[in-house]
Amino acid sequence: MNQKRGLGRGLAALIPPAAEEGETGLQQVRHDQIVPNPHQPRAPFRDQDLLELAASIQEHGIIQPLVVTRRPEGGYQLIAGERRWRAARLAGLEEVPVIIKEAAPQQMLELALVENVQRADLNPLEEALAYQHLVEDFGLSQTEVARRVGKSRVAVTNTLRLLQASPKVQAALTERRITEGHARALLGLESPAQQDAALRRVLEQELNVRQTEALVQKLREETATPARPKPVTPPEIRALEERFQEALGTRVKLRAGRKGGRVIIYYYSDEEFQTLYAQLTGQEL
Repeated sequence: MNQKRGLGRGLAALIPPAAEEGETGLQQVRHDQIVPNPHQPRAPFRDQDLLELAASIQEHGIIQPLVVTRRPEGGYQLIAGERRWRAARLAGLEEVPVIIKEAAPQQMLELALVENVQRADLNPLEEALAYQHLVEDFGLSQTEVARRVGKSRVAVTNTLRLLQASPKVQAALTERRITEGHARALLGLESPAQQDAALRRVLEQELNVRQTEALVQKLREETATPARPKPVTPPEIRALEERFQEALGTRVKLRAGRKGGRVIIYYYSDEEFQTLYAQLTGQEL
C-alpha cells in the first residue's frame, strides 16, 4: 500500500475498501478458524468490556470487519480486531466478517497497535510496551515508530518513559487508579522507593496531577543535597584582618592552614594597586 499510515485517518488509511494486491475483499470466516495475534499489544481484555461488546454484536452485528492473514498450516491469524473476535464468540456467532491480508510480523504489530491506539483500547503502559516491542524487536527508531502510529516523536518518548516507573506505579496506572499525568509526575523522583512513597500519598489524599507535580517538587527539594555551610572565621583571625584593612585601606582576607596560610589583598583599580605597591615596598611603580 502507498497510503500514509497514521491515526488521524484511522484504520481505513491502512486497509482501504477496495482490495489491493495481497488483500481480499470482505469475506465470512468461521470463528474457530481464527487464532489470536501473538503480537497483540493489548493486555488481557476486561470481562465487562467483552460482555458489553457481545451484547452490542447480538443487537447490531459486527460493524467493523476483522483483519486476518492466512497461516501456512491452515486457518487464519488475527492482525486487528481481537476484542471483536472474542466478543463474537460470547455472542454465539459462528462466522465473522474479515478482510484477508498478507502481512509480516512487524506489519501485524503495527496494524494492531494503530487500531488499538486509535480506539483508545490500550492503556498507556500497554502502549509503551508496544512501542518498546517495535524498537527492540524490529529495530525501529522512536521517530519511525511515531510516524507509523501518527504521533509526535516526543509523545512516543514520553510514553516509553512510563516503563521507567516503579512496578507499583505501573500497576496503579494499569488498574486506572492514577492517570498517565500522575505517572509522569512521579517519574520526577529517582528511586522506586521514593516513587512508591509518593504514590501512597497521591492515592490516600486523592491528589490531582497538578497537586502531584507540586508534591514531587517538594520531595525533590527536601532530598536535595544541602548547601555546605560557609566556614566561620575565628575571632582572632577576624581581628587581624581588620588591622590589615586599617593599615592598607582595602579589603584583606587571611586563610590560615596547619603549616601556613595565605594573605589575600584586594584592589579595585590600577590606582589602588599602585598605592598598595608603594605602601608595601616603599617604591613607586
